[in-house]
Amino acid sequence: MRNMTAGGELPTSENLSGGWATIRRVAPYLWPEGQGWVKRRVVLAMIMLLLSKVIAVGTPFLYKAAVDSLAAEDGSAAWLLAMGAIGLTVAYGGARLLNIGFQQLRDVIFARVGQRALRMLALRTFEHIHKLSMRYHITRKTGGLSRIVERGVKGVEFLLRFLLFSIGPLVLELLFIALILWAVFDVWYLVVVVGTIAVYIWFTFKVTEWRVKIRKQMNDQDTDANQKAIDSLLNFETVKYFGAEAREARRYDKAMEGYEVAALKTAYSLAFLNFGQAFLITGGLVAVMVMAAIGVENGDLTVGDFVMVNAYMIQITMPLNFLGTVYREIRQALVDMGEMFGLLEQPAEVNDKDNAADLQVKGGEIRFENIHFGYYHERPILNGLDLSVPAGGSLAIVGPSGAGKSTIGRLLFRFYDVNSGALKIDGQDVRDITQQSLHDAIGVVPQDTVLFNDTVGYNIAYGRDDATHADVIEAAKAAKIHDFIMGLPEGYDTQVGERGLKLSGGEKQRVGIARTLLKNPPILLLDEATSALDTETESSIQASLSEMGQGRTVLTIAHRLSTVADADEIIVLEGGQVSERGTHDELLALKGRYSSMWDRQRAEEEVA
Repeated sequence: MRNMTAGGELPTSENLSGGWATIRRVAPYLWPEGQGWVKRRVVLAMIMLLLSKVIAVGTPFLYKAAVDSLAAEDGSAAWLLAMGAIGLTVAYGGARLLNIGFQQLRDVIFARVGQRALRMLALRTFEHIHKLSMRYHITRKTGGLSRIVERGVKGVEFLLRFLLFSIGPLVLELLFIALILWAVFDVWYLVVVVGTIAVYIWFTFKVTEWRVKIRKQMNDQDTDANQKAIDSLLNFETVKYFGAEAREARRYDKAMEGYEVAALKTAYSLAFLNFGQAFLITGGLVAVMVMAAIGVENGDLTVGDFVMVNAYMIQITMPLNFLGTVYREIRQALVDMGEMFGLLEQPAEVNDKDNAADLQVKGGEIRFENIHFGYYHERPILNGLDLSVPAGGSLAIVGPSGAGKSTIGRLLFRFYDVNSGALKIDGQDVRDITQQSLHDAIGVVPQDTVLFNDTVGYNIAYGRDDATHADVIEAAKAAKIHDFIMGLPEGYDTQVGERGLKLSGGEKQRVGIARTLLKNPPILLLDEATSALDTETESSIQASLSEMGQGRTVLTIAHRLSTVADADEIIVLEGGQVSERGTHDELLALKGRYSSMWDRQRAEEEVA
């Protein structure tokens, strides 16, 4: 009767209420509107389940009949009795085989429904994550987010497998057995069985409430010890500098001492829970068997009845032992699923309006009209910003860190909506058009081009979904990276590594330029595209960027002023407002903020 390491932990009433809400969220995936084949499979699987349980509770009758046939004393020929017992035994074996067969058939029928539900949930979650705002993504932890999705999908799989095909069938089987004991034997058999199950569940619930607190202490101590160990290893050099190895060992041992105490309490409480459950189940089993033995002695029952009662009690006790073990896993699955559904309830900050039209780019004129924006209301970034980029022209934005330069690029791509004012492209407010059409019209070359862990060819082709290999080569040549790629061992099939780490900064930027050229957008946003490169590489990349900007509306955000000297207009952004504007020569003649920044950067370059 021993449970596994989890014991028989049951969910609390609070967990149950939240659990039922989570289960209701899964139900539509198992009974979807307009998906008749799914509903038919669910119904057929339930029929197979019902048949398997009917056979399971009827099988002990064949066992009883076989025993009674062997124990018969009516003077019949021994061989006839033996043939009857053999036939009943074969029938008993056949019934057991049918029971297993219907269970496996149920699983086969339902498998496609379950896998479809998992696939749809995973896809919906994945799509929703991509719809969430930039504000959400810059604060989330990628590892934690992937774990939420992974655990949530596994939780759904576990719940479907155990709740639908283990807990549900168990309840049905217990109900059938209870009714049989009442109808075939006596109401007192039913009273003992129901009483045993009720006390078993009550005892498990109470002890689990106690054990949950102990396990929390153990988990907290484990987390504390793990954090101390990782912190010490991350600061390995510091530990060595101060000769603190012994001190760190004492710290770690102290944390492990607390874990040891909590772990022992957990082990002791598990032993108490397992023994208590075994005591209750065994007590119920003995009580029913004693009642049956008395019935046999009094002549009210046969030996076959005694054996059948024992078979039914074994059928009850084994699932109950399993039930106690699996409850903790079900509760954890519900928690994991709750986290995933909580993620699905995260609102998308930027949404398309109903019936929003696609952006119609005629020339690519960009206008920022009295823009006010802040990531937080108490900290404004842009304060009444007015600027425009004429169709086919170029505008450069420079200024100190924190002035709001990158914010302008994020607003243009509509990662955020402005607090007030309007941002228009060819007279169309970006809030009135679809995000997809807006994104299609803008090509971005960021400061650090991040590549997928795939081939060079795949990363360039990412610029346009229907691009051919010839298109990819043409874009690579335009970005002046084709010769480099052909010099690689596998050419365009060369793997670039995670985030493109196998390529240098300049090579990654050229791949980024190539895929943007392949996209062929009418508007180009260069967000400090060369600031992370050395001077020599920057000059080479800058030439490619200049060529790429021909015939396009170009908005450049830059830190190095030398990269924007050829822009049609340059604005200096300070405190979220335009402090100076003009061409490179005009701004130098002003002897203002731009001129001082230019002189300082020139001096730094000369020193370098």
